[in-house]
Amino acid sequence: MPYPKRPAATPLHLQSLVMTLFLLPVLAWGMPAFNEVKSAWRPSEAYLLDRNGKPLHELRMDFTVRRLPWVGLDQVSTALVAAVLAAEDRRFYQHHGVDWRALASASVGRLFGKPARGASTLTMQLAAMLDPTLAPGKGRRTLAQKWAQLRAGLELEKTWGKREILEAYLNLVSFRGELQGMAATARAFFGKQPSGLTANEALVLAAVLPSPNAGAGRIGNRACAIAKAGNLSADCPALQALAASVLNRPLQIEPGVELAPHLARQLLKTPGERLSTTLDESIQRLAFNALNQQLRGLADRNVRDGAALVVDNETGEMLAYVGSAGPFSKAGKVDGIHARRQAGSTLKPFLYGLAVEKRYLTAASILDDAPIHLETASGLYIPQNYDRDYKGQVSVRTALASSLNIPAVRALVLSGVERFRDRLREFGYLSISQPGEYYGFSLALGSAEVSLLEQVNAFRALANGGVYSALRFRLGEKPGQARRVMDESAAFIIADILSDPAGRAVTFGLSNPLATRFWTAVKTGTSKDMRDNWCIGFSRSHTVGVWVGNFEGDSMQDVSGITGAAPAWLEIMNGLHESLASNPPQPPNGVVRREIRYLPAVEPPRSEWFIQGTETELIRLAEAVDQPPRIASPANGVVIALDPDIPYENQAVFFTARSVKPDVEFVLDGNRLGSGESSPKWRPTPGRHKLALVGQGGKVYDYVEFSVRGLNH
Repeated sequence: MPYPKRPAATPLHLQSLVMTLFLLPVLAWGMPAFNEVKSAWRPSEAYLLDRNGKPLHELRMDFTVRRLPWVGLDQVSTALVAAVLAAEDRRFYQHHGVDWRALASASVGRLFGKPARGASTLTMQLAAMLDPTLAPGKGRRTLAQKWAQLRAGLELEKTWGKREILEAYLNLVSFRGELQGMAATARAFFGKQPSGLTANEALVLAAVLPSPNAGAGRIGNRACAIAKAGNLSADCPALQALAASVLNRPLQIEPGVELAPHLARQLLKTPGERLSTTLDESIQRLAFNALNQQLRGLADRNVRDGAALVVDNETGEMLAYVGSAGPFSKAGKVDGIHARRQAGSTLKPFLYGLAVEKRYLTAASILDDAPIHLETASGLYIPQNYDRDYKGQVSVRTALASSLNIPAVRALVLSGVERFRDRLREFGYLSISQPGEYYGFSLALGSAEVSLLEQVNAFRALANGGVYSALRFRLGEKPGQARRVMDESAAFIIADILSDPAGRAVTFGLSNPLATRFWTAVKTGTSKDMRDNWCIGFSRSHTVGVWVGNFEGDSMQDVSGITGAAPAWLEIMNGLHESLASNPPQPPNGVVRREIRYLPAVEPPRSEWFIQGTETELIRLAEAVDQPPRIASPANGVVIALDPDIPYENQAVFFTARSVKPDVEFVLDGNRLGSGESSPKWRPTPGRHKLALVGQGGKVYDYVEFSVRGLNH
C-alpha cells in the first residue's frame, strides 16, 4: 500500500532548508555512551531470585510499556538481524551514520512530488530514541529536527561501534502496541527468545517496524517485499499465513517462571528489580508440585486450596514458600502462609510441653480418656475425641502421639488456660491475642486461629530444643535475636513423643503418611467441621508445614489431617532427605531414661524419658476402692429439655456414678432414689434439681445441680 502523497517542494521550502543547514550552529552532540544506555535499561518486570540467583518469579511492575531484560546481539537470531537491515537500512555497514544516497534519493523524489520515503538510518533512528527532542510531534519531524537527527547520527557513529548501535536499536525500538525491544516482541508474538526466531518469524517482525499498527494482510505483504528486496528466501503465502495467525489474536507475554507469586507480590516494588531470597528453586518446585498433586487428588472431596512452608532449622531461612497451589482454587491470590485458620490439634505439643516442664505430668503419666464435663462462663464444655471413641486410661505419650482430645483438656485444667495462652505467645503465636478466658478450655483443641507461618516457626523452636527466633526470607538478612521459650529437656521429650510411630498407632495405625524412613517428629490437626487440615513436622535439618482446606471456609468432605495435608508433607520431607540423613537428636543434660511398667497393665512395659527428678519405674493406678465416689451423669450445670415429640411417660434420665460403694445412694432433692450402683431411671420434672451421692451417716461424696425445661419453659 503506497504512502500518502505530500505536496511538491516549493522554492520557499528550499529556502527554509538552506537557511536551516547553514544557520544552525555546529555543536558537539552529547550522546550517551553505549554502556550508559544499557545500564539505564529497565524491564517492565521485577524478578524474584532464589539463593543461587535462579529465577523464581517474574512480576510485571510497569504497565505503561512492556520490556524484558536487555539482550546482547550474540543472543539474537541472525535471521532477525538480516530482516531488519533489509527493511530499515540495507547499507548499514557501508555508511557512517547517514546514508547520503538514500537521503539524496528521498530529497529529489520530494522535489518532483513523489511519495515520501524514509531515509533515516538505523543510527539516526537510534539517535532519536536516545534524544527526546528529536522525536516527531503530532506529524512528521520539522526540518530542524531532521537536520539535528542527521548530525546526531554522524556523532553517534564516532563513539559507538556498529554492533553496539545494532544491539541498542533492537532493544529500544518499539514494535507493536506496548511492546518495546526484540525480547518482549519475540515472546509476545511467538513465545520465543530472540535467538530462536526463524527466517519467516524474523521477516514478520521486521515488517511491523515501519507501521506497527498495520493489519495482518499489510504486514504479510510487506514481509514478502522485504524478503525480495534483501534477496532473502521467502514463501509469501507462508508469511501471510504466519502474520494472520499472530496478529489476529491478543499479543500476550506469559511469565517465564511463576513459582512464588505470593512472595513476589509481597516483596517486589520497582521495575527491573532483582531481589535475592533465601528460597531454593528446587525445594520451591518440590513443595509446589507435591501440594498441587495432592490437591488434584482431593478435588472430589471439596478441597481446593493449600499452602506449604519449608524452613531451615538452624538458620531460620525459608527454603520454600507456597502461598497457594490449588489448580481449582477460587481465591488463588490469597496467601495461605499468612491466612489465619483454626489450629486444631496442632497446639497440643506446646500444652503437654508446658505440663512436662512444670512437672505436672511426665510422658508416662496416666490421663483418663473418658467423658468430661467442664463448667464455663458460657455453659458446659463437653469435649469429644475425633473418632467419637474413648480409650480409657492412657499415658501422656499415647495421648499426644495419638492426638486424643479429652486427655489434652485434662492437661489444660492442670496447666491453666492463661498460662498456656502465654506459652503459645512465647512460641510466636501472636495471632492468639485475646486473654485465656476468651478461648477457654477449647484452646487445648486448637479453637484459636493461627497462620502457617506461626505454626512452622513454633515447631522449628521445638526442633531447636525450645529456642525461638524469627524466620527470614531475604538473602543476607541478619538472624533475629534467639530466646529460650521452653526447657530443653521438655522440648526433647515432646519431640520424642511426636516421632514415636508406636505412640500414634492407637489412632493412626502403624502404616500412615506420618511414618518416614528417617527421624522426624510430626503433628496433624483438623479444625471444627473439617474446614482446615494441618500437618507440621520437622527432621533434624528442616521444618515443613502444610495446610489444606478452602480459603472461602466451606468444609471438606471426610478429609482429616492424615489424609489431607500429611501426604503432601511426606512427599516434601522425602524429597528433602533423598540424600540427606536425619538421625534422632542426642538427649540433653537433665534427661534420664527408665524402663517402666504399669499396674494394672493399661499399657505395655517400655523405655521412657523423664526430666531428672521426675523419673519412676512403676506407675500404679489407684484401685476403684481407693477413689471417692463421683457422679458421672448428669453433669453439673446441665440443662435437660423435654422433647415435645416424645410422650412424656417415655422420657427418662439415667443417673450414673463411678467408684461407688454398696452403702452409697443417690439422693435427688432430698429423696432417696436407690443404690449408686443401680443407675436409677428418673422421669424428669421441670425445674431446678440437686442430685447427691450420700453414704452412711449422711456423708455427701459428690453432688451436681441441673435444670429441666418443660414444654412451657
